[in-house]
Amino acid sequence: MERKRIFNSTLVAAAVALTLLIAWNLFKSVSPTTAQQQTSLTLSAAISLSPALQELKTVYQQINPNVTITYNFGASGALAQQIQQGAPVDVFFSAATKQMNDLQQSNLLINDTRRNLLTNRLVLITPKNGVALSDFKQLTDARIKKIAIGEPKSVPVGQYAQEMLNKLGLWGQIQPKLVLGNNVRQVLTFVESGNVDAGIVYATDATASDKVTVRLTAAENLHSPIVYPLAVIRNSRNQADAKAFVDFLGGDRAKIVFQKYGFGMAHQLVSYN
Repeated sequence: MERKRIFNSTLVAAAVALTLLIAWNLFKSVSPTTAQQQTSLTLSAAISLSPALQELKTVYQQINPNVTITYNFGASGALAQQIQQGAPVDVFFSAATKQMNDLQQSNLLINDTRRNLLTNRLVLITPKNGVALSDFKQLTDARIKKIAIGEPKSVPVGQYAQEMLNKLGLWGQIQPKLVLGNNVRQVLTFVESGNVDAGIVYATDATASDKVTVRLTAAENLHSPIVYPLAVIRNSRNQADAKAFVDFLGGDRAKIVFQKYGFGMAHQLVSYN
């Protein structure tokens, strides 16, 4: 009887030891994967970049499954202000250099990550079957009652539009007709809906819509160069991953996608040290 009890105790001990050994081996085989921490990156970007960046997000996360990317799209001026107020952002992708310069002057960027990446063009659009305009000066015509542009103080496309209209001597004449949008997509929507007779947007936004007609493309000497800079924010908690994502956006795979959506590539990827 005593031998049987000892034998049973030995069996139980052996079973426990075997279970622990199996559990330990499972832990060792699983732990390298689970030990890889999931990283979350937040990128604040000009809304005109939305379609291209959504596609690139899918590509990047397939290559880097442990990185989750969240986008915050809007007008560059509003996004820069959010960052200045402490918003938890890892990367900023602006539609103009002014907003990026403001952040750099406030020492909010990792300077050696800043680069000018993309370019764009400024175009005049009307609703699909709207007034056929062949000259910007026709915006003063009585048949053009409302013109949509971005708010020049916070929306880069509005800033460029104001510069162009000033150079053409039209700004003062058309101001009573202006309808200001909070971002370029809102300007596009105003035109698509027919609530305005014309609007000034980026070429990339216009070509993405089948509800508008591009009437004119502004000469590039009529406004500041349309350049899209990006940089890692100094307060990023995931600087290494943020830098890797910025490098990806500046690489050949991303270039193909950006060009597909109509963006030009900046002649130089300028770094600011």
